[in-house]
Amino acid sequence: MKGYLHLQSGDVYEGNWNTNVSTQHIEGEVVFYTGMTGYQEVLTDPSYKDQIIVFTYPLIGNYGINEEDFESKKPHVAGVIVYEANAEASHYQAEYSLKEYLEKWGIPLLSHIDTRAIVKKIRAHGSMPARISTSDEKSTIGKRTLETDKVPYVSEKLIKTYGQGNPHIVLLDFGTKNSILASLLARNCQVTVVPYNTSFQVIAAIAPDGVLFSNGPGDPKQLQPLLPTIRQLVEHFPTLGICLGHQLVALALGGDTKKLLFGHRGANHPIKDQKINKVFMSSQNHSYVVDEESIKGTGLVGRFFHLHDRSVEGLTHKELPLQTVQFHPEANPGPSEGDYIFDEFLQTITENKRSAALYA
Repeated sequence: MKGYLHLQSGDVYEGNWNTNVSTQHIEGEVVFYTGMTGYQEVLTDPSYKDQIIVFTYPLIGNYGINEEDFESKKPHVAGVIVYEANAEASHYQAEYSLKEYLEKWGIPLLSHIDTRAIVKKIRAHGSMPARISTSDEKSTIGKRTLETDKVPYVSEKLIKTYGQGNPHIVLLDFGTKNSILASLLARNCQVTVVPYNTSFQVIAAIAPDGVLFSNGPGDPKQLQPLLPTIRQLVEHFPTLGICLGHQLVALALGGDTKKLLFGHRGANHPIKDQKINKVFMSSQNHSYVVDEESIKGTGLVGRFFHLHDRSVEGLTHKELPLQTVQFHPEANPGPSEGDYIFDEFLQTITENKRSAALYA
């Protein structure tokens, strides 16, 4: 059966409707991902909530879907577009084919579609609302999918604690990936995951050694009511912010954010750490960035920068024990060269404890 991608710009692309799902059309923001592998992690990353993902690598699905690499309990994408979808899974860990997994969750898959043309259109005109449909009939596509706050739909609803180690970290869940939790547990931390809108009083009662603001979907400015709480936490605890968490910390301390034309989504983005004068490759997934001009006078200092467009990729603070990164130090998918960020966070916590003991 034929399937069609309709862009808000009026362009229509024809392909094959590959999944047997009840949905005849879905809407979402169309974006593209440039990694050669990692489609399972992308599908289950809550930051992709309600987005239509165009995979630029021409063959997707060849190693199937396993039970080990999920970043959350279910896929969050609205739809998937590939040039060729491999129907057979050639890997010893595979439990499903890509098609079977998407059918299980009712997610449409379009294949044999001109993904290069779609990506060129997005690069020229930006990410935009789009529709996947079984009909080639044009119709108006609104901005509703971009304006909805998606964090409440992907955040944990209950407070949960993992691990028995030390230090004790509170992880505010704006749509966190399992790999972030796993990175902390691998470093012998005790981690308490709390909903995104947990109050300062509740977190202070937990008495953590540090706080981590996670990744998540959407425009950080949709979470304006949370900024006073975020500022309080930053001022009271050693803090690490990742992706959306990085943006929220910047907003809470007086900075501003802006939307990129088509965002950064892939596993090969070069980052420079100006503190140690080192360049490394990173995994990325975001549409919004911190405006470098806006952080002047806030105490925030740019430390990491993207070498393609010099966008801000991470911040420190002149006085507070704070660090943020726009990229994903836990990778999955992607290179793990940036995972020393977790070690620096834990070192900051140790130093903060020593200072507190010294002045006690």
